[in-house]
Amino acid sequence: MTPERAVESVVPRVGRFPRLRPLTRKSVLVLHIASAGSWLGIDVVMGVLVFTSLVRNDTATVALCYQVLGLIAVWPLFVAGLTCLATGIVLGLGSRYGLVRYWWIVAKLVLNLMLTGLVLVALRPGLNELSRVGRELAAGNQVDAALHGMLYPPIVSPIALILALVLAVFKPWGRIRAAGESTATRTVAPAEPPSGGVQRPVT
Repeated sequence: MTPERAVESVVPRVGRFPRLRPLTRKSVLVLHIASAGSWLGIDVVMGVLVFTSLVRNDTATVALCYQVLGLIAVWPLFVAGLTCLATGIVLGLGSRYGLVRYWWIVAKLVLNLMLTGLVLVALRPGLNELSRVGRELAAGNQVDAALHGMLYPPIVSPIALILALVLAVFKPWGRIRAAGESTATRTVAPAEPPSGGVQRPVT
């Protein structure tokens, strides 16, 4: 048993989030992976629509791409991000990893919070404007059809999601050391036998 496990075994889990049962944990994990996969899939579709509108000179195609972006990108992305965040928090609190015990978990949490917040703060206003432009183009009106910064979200978001996946698989940087943790681990270390003595086996 490692010193960290020994400390956890002697410290009561009073007031802590209960450990998830295996079936519950697997169910939450499936939902977590599915929401992250949906999030990445929506980003890919968004990227296809954005780059299609860039390379096509057909006004009808550009108008359609802009209108579809306004429909599929904002709320589906926000729901997927929120579901991924909620299930990730439950998995962290309900397992030995915790929520702020390991650097890789904190990094994933920050990425998730940042991307989910940007959907409403930065992405939603831009896509609402693109959707309006798409309707104007479809009606035959002459408007500014530039993307105005919407090129970056379908590039940045998938990169951040893949980075979160790499963190979940490789779990780098180790545990966040709390003050006094090394002292606590020493108190549960097995006692050394007396000098020159023989340690008798426990029957």
